[in-house]
Amino acid sequence: MNTVDTLRQRLAVLEPQQIDIIDDSHRHAGHAGARDGGGHYRLSIVAPVFAGKRTMERHRLVYDAAGDLMKRQIHALSITAKSPDEI
Repeated sequence: MNTVDTLRQRLAVLEPQQIDIIDDSHRHAGHAGARDGGGHYRLSIVAPVFAGKRTMERHRLVYDAAGDLMKRQIHALSITAKSPDEI
């Protein structure tokens, strides 16, 4: 399973209504993190769990769900996290 699929599977615990993950790793070839095998990704996610939470709290939920992927497979993750009432 590739990193995008694994990340999507891990984020399922947040019960997203919408999720989009884009692999931008090819745009960072030669970057230190890319050389070590970590990819660059953009995440857009909509889930009720984000309601009433600040940006940092939302990001923490995403990082916690991603778990150990953030230590090796993912070098950079750009996150847009919204609740359903914000879209």
